[in-house]
Amino acid sequence: MASYAQIVRALTPPAFWNFGKRRLPGVVRALGGHYTHIRFTGDYPSFAAARQASQGYDAPNILEKTRGALLKVKRGENRWEQDAMVSDSAELPWSLLACLMRVAAVRGNRELRVADFGGSLGSTYFWCRDFFKEDFRLRWHVVEQAGHVKVGRADFQDEELRFDFSVEDVLAQLRPDVLLMSGVLQFLEEPGAFLQKLPGWGIPYFILDRTPLWRHPHDRLTVQQVPEEIYRASYPAWFLSEEKIVSQLTRDYALRWRAPDKETWEVDDEAVPNSLYFFQHKTKQPA
Repeated sequence: MASYAQIVRALTPPAFWNFGKRRLPGVVRALGGHYTHIRFTGDYPSFAAARQASQGYDAPNILEKTRGALLKVKRGENRWEQDAMVSDSAELPWSLLACLMRVAAVRGNRELRVADFGGSLGSTYFWCRDFFKEDFRLRWHVVEQAGHVKVGRADFQDEELRFDFSVEDVLAQLRPDVLLMSGVLQFLEEPGAFLQKLPGWGIPYFILDRTPLWRHPHDRLTVQQVPEEIYRASYPAWFLSEEKIVSQLTRDYALRWRAPDKETWEVDDEAVPNSLYFFQHKTKQPA
């Protein structure tokens, strides 16, 4: 059954949402839009050019605002956080949870080992943890930039949630069942080069989540402009070719499931929905 927010959005002209994302972000969020007017500009010839035209990912205000939001979630003041904005909605990331439960079911025990590349300060972990609480043991390793790892270890790390500098650091401690990349591939300087490393790590499952792969044969490099109500920032962002990314991954992985997300980005008036892609290695099996 559709939620109240979904019904309202279905009956509301798109022009209202386009205006609201720019001028009335609070109203948009109250009516079920957990995104605001994030803009994508330009068509840059290189990552260096896009980086020069933006502020970058490592601005200290991004980390500090994310830390403050997630401390509220950790203390139980809010249910979850996304993009440094907290929410008390009972909504859960059901497509992602379905994939994680499939991984756990195939593995056949009540332990789930996740390598969360670009997982901030544990955003996805905190959103999912109550779903698994008491019935499963989570071993959730976030791989992040040095500043995030330092803050994560100081303020959030415990027996379930750990912070590491690289996937190799995670592999030195345990064999993950799944590598999760949620809302991160499009911000890497060389997404294709990163994905080339994936088969060598031998991780049985790969989940590519909140990723705007568009249906064009070419990639486009833009600058993402984040509105002030989230935090003042801008950074390079790819719209990657779905055909190219899926073709590269399916050399070693089988695509088991694709789930579109209600979150949609716009570039030059073209709507590009975020999606989840669930891949299983063709030969590697869970330990």
